[in-house]
Amino acid sequence: MTELLYLIAIALSLGLLGLGAFLWALKSGQFDDLDGAAHRILFDDEAARPQQPVQPERAEPPSKGQ
Repeated sequence: MTELLYLIAIALSLGLLGLGAFLWALKSGQFDDLDGAAHRILFDDEAARPQQPVQPERAEPPSKGQ
C-alpha cells in the first residue's frame, strides 16, 4: 500500500514539473511564431545575405620550360 502512495506522489510531482516547464515555455515566447520556421524553409538564405564581390582568377605567368 505504501508503494502506491509513493507512485502517486511521484506521478503528481512529474505532472507538476511538466506543467511548470510548459508554463515557462509559454512565458518565454517559445510558441509565439509557429508558422515562421515552416515558411523559412521555403526561402533561400542566399537572397538574405549580401553578395560578396567575386575575385577574378589571376592567370599564372607561363613557366620558362614551356
